[in-house]
Amino acid sequence: MKLKSIELSGFKSFAKKTELTFGSSVTAIVGPNGSGKSNIAESFRFVLGEQSMKSMRGKRGEDLIWNGSMNLARAGRASVRLVFDNTDRALNLDFDDVILERVVNRDGGNEYYLNNSPVRLRDIAELLSQAGIGASGHHIISQGEADRALSASPRERREMIEDALGLKSFIYRRAEAEKKLEKAAENMREVESLRRELSPHLKFLERQAKKIEESEQLRQEVRTLYREYLAREVRYLKVTSARLGRERMEPSREKTELDVTIERLRQEVGAKKDDAQSRELVHLEEEGRALRGRRESQSRELGRIEGEVAAHERLVRERAEVMVKISDVNSFIDEIVAALGGALEGEFSALRRAAEKVIESARGFAARATGASAEEDTFPAEVAARKQAVEEELRALRAQEDEVSRKVAELRARIEGEKDASRDTERALFAAMSRRTQLEGTLARLAGQHEVLAREKQAFEDAVREAGMLLGSAAFEYEQYQPLSEMELPLSDEDIAHEPRTAQDERRRTLERKRIRLEESGAGNAEDVMKEFRETTERFQFLTREIDDINATMASLRELIEELSETLRTRFSEGIETISKQFDEFFKIMFGGGTASLTVVRTDLRRAASEDEDEEEENKEKEEVQEGVEIGVSLPMKRLKGLHMLSGGERALTSIALIFAMSQVNPPPFLILDETDAALDEANSRRYGDMIETLAKRSQLLLITHNRETMSRAGILYGVTMGSDGASKLLSVKFEEAVAVAK
Repeated sequence: MKLKSIELSGFKSFAKKTELTFGSSVTAIVGPNGSGKSNIAESFRFVLGEQSMKSMRGKRGEDLIWNGSMNLARAGRASVRLVFDNTDRALNLDFDDVILERVVNRDGGNEYYLNNSPVRLRDIAELLSQAGIGASGHHIISQGEADRALSASPRERREMIEDALGLKSFIYRRAEAEKKLEKAAENMREVESLRRELSPHLKFLERQAKKIEESEQLRQEVRTLYREYLAREVRYLKVTSARLGRERMEPSREKTELDVTIERLRQEVGAKKDDAQSRELVHLEEEGRALRGRRESQSRELGRIEGEVAAHERLVRERAEVMVKISDVNSFIDEIVAALGGALEGEFSALRRAAEKVIESARGFAARATGASAEEDTFPAEVAARKQAVEEELRALRAQEDEVSRKVAELRARIEGEKDASRDTERALFAAMSRRTQLEGTLARLAGQHEVLAREKQAFEDAVREAGMLLGSAAFEYEQYQPLSEMELPLSDEDIAHEPRTAQDERRRTLERKRIRLEESGAGNAEDVMKEFRETTERFQFLTREIDDINATMASLRELIEELSETLRTRFSEGIETISKQFDEFFKIMFGGGTASLTVVRTDLRRAASEDEDEEEENKEKEEVQEGVEIGVSLPMKRLKGLHMLSGGERALTSIALIFAMSQVNPPPFLILDETDAALDEANSRRYGDMIETLAKRSQLLLITHNRETMSRAGILYGVTMGSDGASKLLSVKFEEAVAVAK
């Protein structure tokens, strides 16, 4: 990479556009004092991003702009445009020419351009660091700054050497990695804080979810029990109803026919003989039918009462729990009475009366609760009384019916005995009536079974309704469910119908117990809880992954920082050794002997960590180790050691030797020396010139000088003068003319 040109416009004393091209390895700029030639060196600082106004001999950005004169108006802005030849791609841009431009306006605002595109100052700094170029690095030594390397602190001197060694890019990268590591640590603290805040709520939701899962498992059990119970019951009801219908069909048909036959035979018998015994027999038969009707009515009433008793069984169980609690209250009252029995005498009569009042109130509460339970027991007691009365009436009706049947039988026997063989009609009537009596008994038995079946149907409908309220649409899955035998073979409807009812009753009791447990689990808002649990779990897992990612990033950054630190240590160590050797060689050339060296030193800095009274443990001295570079010199023929014992000229020669040594280790693309040779005598000027030629083999040199020896080593000379308008102008002069101007 080489310098091609620099263009100044409105910058300091260069009011008009001025361009310098660099076609030689050594370019010298000459001119009288005050002509503005040092402004060219400062224009390099400016365009390369220098932010210190002091380094550019100003206080504000406005000081860098041509301020006008009597003959030339002031400028509104100042700009410097620097062009590099980048055919070797030393700068990581795919351009043969890289153009940097910086503009400062009257309001102090700065603009930066890279190949005419706006960029940030940081972009320019990072780009130039690739080639070891900085805004105020070792490659620009302005007038009066030649002594800077000697007068700087060890730490500042180390930074200058790091710049000379091209380590700035590594330092930038390490600083950036450290910032990212600090930011990652801050993010880690925030994420860990969020996760800690989330953890208790997640644990609570986990417990809730576990309860819901248990309830769901219980729900599935209840669902399975309902499916089997209802599937068996509906098949049982279907088969039983069909069977009762078939069994009633033939007796009903036969009884209807017998009713017609008996009526006809009665009419025939009545026409033949209407004696007292026949009338008595008819009366007894009518009485028997009336008794049967009453008995059947009472049987149905008994069935209804039994249904009420079954429906009340659940209430009885719940009431039992209440009575247990009441018993506990009474026991507690007795304990109070026993405890206070001997302690409430004499002076404590008032306390005794108060305690007795409390005990009386408690007993009253227990009595009321017991009374309430007794009142609640009134209903089943009344039902039991009604059941007993109906059963007694049924027994009486059966006895009366048996008595009537006996009388009918006796009367029929007596009538039969009186009949003769010719009375065929009466015999047929009696036979028909006897058969009808049998059929009526069969139909009464079937009617009783039908009543039981009706109650079972009602219980089935209640079970379906309860299942629907508990399980929703899943309650109706029993319609597709097929019960299996112990051999896991499908059962037929007949198999289910002929199973003992005790097995189905046991299923119903098991289902009832499970159903009550499910209702008591209180999992009504399960869907919302599980949704929140899933979302919270996902959030917690996301934060955990974030922590893992941040940990991985931090580990990677620490590894990168360590690698960069190791690279910096290695390169600095190697570089400082090389610079020290070069420094010693240049020092010997400048002084004709003697020694010079650079030494890395460590300084322990102590500082108080904190003065906060709440952080007493941290209020201790912390130790910080800082590395720097010390310069050691020994002049020939003198017993002088140390920089502070050097004269002004000796310091100038030492500074030049050090600057040239730093330039040889990692040669910058260009080196600007602003009157660094001003204090040299003729002999040292020749040595200086020889070193200039040596440096020019590896870097472009821009020399601002009054020294004729230095001018003689230049390939291109630029002269700077100042006209009557106060603006600097660039002149093309011959070497002899330049020497004359310099004088």
